[in-house]
Amino acid sequence: MEDETTERRNQARLAIMEMTNMISVPMCLHAIVRLNVPDAIWEGGSNAPLSASQILTRVFPSGDPQNLQRILRLLTTYGVFTEHLLHDPSSDDQVLRKYSLADVGKTLVTDQDGLSYGAYVLQHYQQELMKAWPLVHEAVVDSSTEPFVKANGEPAYSYYGKKPEMNDLMLKAMSGVSVPFMKAILNGYTGFDGVQRLVDVGGSAGDCLKMILQKHTNIKEGVNFDLPEVVAKAPTIPGVTHVGGDMFKSIPNGDAIFMKWVLTTWTDEECKQIMSNCYNALPVGGKMIACEPVLPQESDNSLRTRALLEGDIFVMTIYRAKGKHRTEEEFRQLGLSAGFPHLQAFYIDHFYTVLEFQK
Repeated sequence: MEDETTERRNQARLAIMEMTNMISVPMCLHAIVRLNVPDAIWEGGSNAPLSASQILTRVFPSGDPQNLQRILRLLTTYGVFTEHLLHDPSSDDQVLRKYSLADVGKTLVTDQDGLSYGAYVLQHYQQELMKAWPLVHEAVVDSSTEPFVKANGEPAYSYYGKKPEMNDLMLKAMSGVSVPFMKAILNGYTGFDGVQRLVDVGGSAGDCLKMILQKHTNIKEGVNFDLPEVVAKAPTIPGVTHVGGDMFKSIPNGDAIFMKWVLTTWTDEECKQIMSNCYNALPVGGKMIACEPVLPQESDNSLRTRALLEGDIFVMTIYRAKGKHRTEEEFRQLGLSAGFPHLQAFYIDHFYTVLEFQK
């Protein structure tokens, strides 16, 4: 037997304890979003340090400040809050703890459009999704259906379609993630230059297409392509035509085709079909611009790698047992199988990569 007093064994025991109890982290994140703590601290940009008791006066006056402080302390270790320690002779530990928002916490502040990453947090931890997590092993035992189906009886998207409150939360979550991502892409990616007709596949209400057209006035026509029942609810946007259809059958023609977070929830064969239809809809020299999570080749312990691999397991558990995040090389091979001879990757955002497939 190994000597349990060595640093290596101590660190191993500490690591397994942390991983086993790690559910505390997302649940505490969920709690502070539900309690509206980030907006209470931010208060129009002041971000003044507040004690747990002071926070509760703004969000839930009858709440327990000691338990809130326990939550704030844990999330401080993950960069959500900054802890400010002040001497307080009246408290049991002689310390008064106050908290302001750190960079991670600022992503949870509601903006002028009512958006933040808060809806993304809430969407992930709804009861129906939580029921699927104890069944992750089933994705190994039987990969014909994902754990969400085994827990709830039908696929996630069709389930959302029958639950308006879940569907609305998902759409708000996607908007909260999309807007900062699109701002980063529009500032750092020049691939829309010279495009005159742009097709957005899976564009939902057309919000991203609207942002692209506002930035790139060279685009004379935007086509928002999604399922007929989706585009039927899309608002009128100058320069945008809403088109309903099925991307597995055909895709409208354009100089460039844009898609965001589409391929990751489909199998390799399904991705080939989507990409082949894109290839057929493009002229020679045209390009398909896909924004997708791209896994690194090596499984290191960096924050980026962990976030991408965690997202991959989320897809496997909730959306498709054989949908997945892919490496750049895997995307290159999918592109070649669909006819695209060239792939260039632009690593602007740390989670979503811009993949440019050229015909």
